[in-house]
Amino acid sequence: MAPRARLRGLGDNARMRISARADYAVRAALLLAGAEGAEPMKAEAIADAQEIPHKFLEGILNDMRRGGLVVSQRGIRGGYRLARPGAEISVADVVRAVEGPLVSVRGVRPPELAYSGPAESLLPLWVALRANVRHILEGVSLADIAAGRLPDFVHALAQDPAAWSNP
Repeated sequence: MAPRARLRGLGDNARMRISARADYAVRAALLLAGAEGAEPMKAEAIADAQEIPHKFLEGILNDMRRGGLVVSQRGIRGGYRLARPGAEISVADVVRAVEGPLVSVRGVRPPELAYSGPAESLLPLWVALRANVRHILEGVSLADIAAGRLPDFVHALAQDPAAWSNP
């Protein structure tokens, strides 16, 4: 119960945003995870299936390719597929590939920050926020989501009525 209260408290003090780019990347990766073992998927098919702007998706897929999450194949039977099994790719991996660090403050990673005076205790707060975000996003694989098997700790957090409301 205490970790949930801590998470809720951090959420009240810090505003987290999941960008369209990160959301689209995870949705595209989930579609590819669901198609493991099948022919590579064309970007157009992914874009249509997930209602993602095609040009935007191309950039996302390129970032994911550079990040080692997807491989592309040219030709008539070409397209994209995951570079490794979905069970080995976390949501955090996908978000990092397209956005960089999971949590930053003014574009800086929390351990690189320094505060003084009354703000000195702010740094541990940002580090704790980052630890909780990592715990959740690194603890869920593409295969978990694609199979509808979210970990128990995610279900527990999502079942808290306060998680669904905006204070």
